[in-house]
Order: sequence, then structure tokens, then C-alpha cells
Amino acid sequence: MSDVDCEIVVNETFGPTFQGEGPSTGRYARFVRLAGCHLSCRWCDSAQTHDSTRFDLDAERRIVSVESILDWLATGPAALTVITGGEPLLQRHAVANLVASIRDRVLATDIEIETSGTIVPTPAIASAVSRFNVSPKLAHSGLLHHQRIRPAVLRSLAAEGKSVWKFVVQDVGDLDEIQELVSVYGLQPVWVMPEGTDSATVLDRMRLLADPVLRRGWHLSTRLHTLLWENDRGR
Repeated sequence: MSDVDCEIVVNETFGPTFQGEGPSTGRYARFVRLAGCHLSCRWCDSAQTHDSTRFDLDAERRIVSVESILDWLATGPAALTVITGGEPLLQRHAVANLVASIRDRVLATDIEIETSGTIVPTPAIASAVSRFNVSPKLAHSGLLHHQRIRPAVLRSLAAEGKSVWKFVVQDVGDLDEIQELVSVYGLQPVWVMPEGTDSATVLDRMRLLADPVLRRGWHLSTRLHTLLWENDRGR
């Protein structure tokens, strides 16, 4: 039984909306965005979760009980719940309690966790979730290789059998970097998603990437929320 009195540090909760990325694109969903990240990608679209140079983090963070999140989820239909960030697995104890409680109370038919692939989830988390949307960062993130690529973590997530691999791409040349990671760590299935926070950029990059991604036998993800609502928060 989970400890619903435990606290969790949240940036925002929002929905109902649609999952905008990856294999669940278009599904009715609710999002729990957690605060905090140990990476800082130069193009991060949720920098309010961790970047104190651009945001007032005291205003962006609130400490709440897991119970309060469950109460909010209970106000709508049981569907897809997405735990995102930031990096959700920085709060593994609280996340384990949250996802176990969602399962216990049948507050969602599916639970996805969006993660950078740099922290191993606990067995309790892995048993409760439907899917890990793992997004290893490429060189254009501006991070050093040892910061963004953790071999033991990638192998663990690949062996878990619940991971899909969603790579943020700016240019066709990034596909070679993905191929190397796929070959070394056995990452399947692969989803390629254009980086961009406005609809014009997303569409331009999808058109650029479509044929090269098809030739490699991978999947192409849009950013549906961006196409619909541009860079509006909470959508």
C-alpha cells in the first residue's frame, strides 16, 4: 500500500488535454509536471522546472501531498496520466507512491513517465507504469556526453521492456547519432520528434525528417500540442 501522505514537488498539473508526443499522441490525458532537473538542455521547453536564471523557482514550485494529486485525478475520467518534468525520477520515492496509488484506485487506464534515461526507476515504479517515454539527449542539447548518456541506465531501461525511445532532433544529421545509440544499446522502438516550440518549426522539421526516418524504419512523432496551441503552457 502506498503512502499517500508523502509529499511531492510539483511545477504544474494540467488537463484534460491530449498527449502530444510519441506512441500515445492524440490520447485524452492529464499531466503531472514535477519540478527539478539535473540536466539543462539549451532548447528545454520546460525550463521553468529548474532554471533559476530565467524563472522564479519559488513561484514555479509547490510542495503537495500525493493525496491531493489523486483527488485531482479523481475529478475526471480514468484515462492516460503522464508524469513528466523536469526529470520525474529525481523524486523516485514520491513517484513510486503516486503511480502505485493511481493503480490501486484505478484513476488511469495507463500511466506514462517521461524521463531523460539518466536515472534507473525503482522496481515499484516499473511495475506500476504502462510505459517509459525515454528521451536520451543528443549532442545539440549542449550537455557533455557523460551527463546525457548513462550506459548502465540505458541498458536497464531497455531490459525492462516498457520503454520507447523518443529522440529530439533538429537536423537530419542527428539521425546518425541516434543510430549509434540504437546499435550500441539495443534501443527499440525508436521515435524521432522535431525540436521546436512553434507550429511552423515543428512542421518544417517533420517534413525534413520524414523520408530519412522512413528509410531507417523508425517512427516519426509530431508535437500535437504545439501544432494546436503553439507554446501555451498547460495545454
